[in-house]
Amino acid sequence: MDLPTDLAAALDAATADLPLRELEASVDRLIARYRAPGHADRPILAGRVDAAAYAAYRMPATWGAVRGALAAAGARVAGLAPTSLVDVGGGSGAAAWAAAGVFGASLRDVTVLDQVPEALELGRRLARDAFAGALRHAEWRQVRFPAGVPAADLVTVSYVLSELAPDAQEALVRASAAGAETIAVIEPGTPDGYQRIMAARDVLVGMGLRVAAPCPHSDACPLLGTRDWCHFASRIHRSPLHRRLKGADLGHEDEKYAYVVATRLPVPAPTASQARILRHPQIRKGLVMMQLCQPDGTVAQTLVSKRQGDTYRAARDADWGDEWGAAQPAMSEGPQASAG
Repeated sequence: MDLPTDLAAALDAATADLPLRELEASVDRLIARYRAPGHADRPILAGRVDAAAYAAYRMPATWGAVRGALAAAGARVAGLAPTSLVDVGGGSGAAAWAAAGVFGASLRDVTVLDQVPEALELGRRLARDAFAGALRHAEWRQVRFPAGVPAADLVTVSYVLSELAPDAQEALVRASAAGAETIAVIEPGTPDGYQRIMAARDVLVGMGLRVAAPCPHSDACPLLGTRDWCHFASRIHRSPLHRRLKGADLGHEDEKYAYVVATRLPVPAPTASQARILRHPQIRKGLVMMQLCQPDGTVAQTLVSKRQGDTYRAARDADWGDEWGAAQPAMSEGPQASAG
């Protein structure tokens, strides 16, 4: 996926007057801090350069992950057409941009909450010339977490929980869900990120919300207690500045993320044949192998052969994270090691 052209242009403009050496040094510091164990005891971004550096190297990936999560939920829940969004811990607004891309026809009111004034100011500048009116007129509000979260049709909490202590994580999820019709929580696609998503999922289900994505059910995750974990990936094309700041040669990156979207809206009961593809389908000569999370709360390995015609062609086009709606016999059951 490419960033929206208006966002890409805004990011280029926001970093144009900052020395590249300062941006690179800031990225190095930020990467080291985000990889350090333990939650942060103060905001990680400390000034305009940090905010711009973080947006340049992380905003595309965050945008792609949130867009993937919201698109999956939108495909499952026909009535998901939010008019209002609260982006919790949104910083420069990556989740707001993603929501505007997925729900642009309905979204009118956007509020971004964050602790760092420099990130909010940058977000305001980036959205100033956005094509979406909801972004141009968004409210950028400084708060400290956990704090009260305004009610909204959609609340996003992306890449925030890892910066909080466990009790504060639960408090923030509860506060974010209290007035939300739909809530999306996104974390890095690591084992630790998956565990944070599972804890958030338990809280949301306990509050009476129904899981809209990625799970085809609201039962316990069948991967808990195994060596595998549920996560997905979004491929993002890198700009020249993005490649330079990340010291990368490839023109793309695959952002791996874990997420849950839960809602108070009606979620259609999946048929026995609907499932979620949990890893890249493995394509062999005349055969496609897929690991599926099934509506009955189990994980199964499904094989589709060339003899199955249209179903086989659909399986060859299917991708990690897609829904799989064709009834296929499960050749073996049980969690498999992650290929992601």
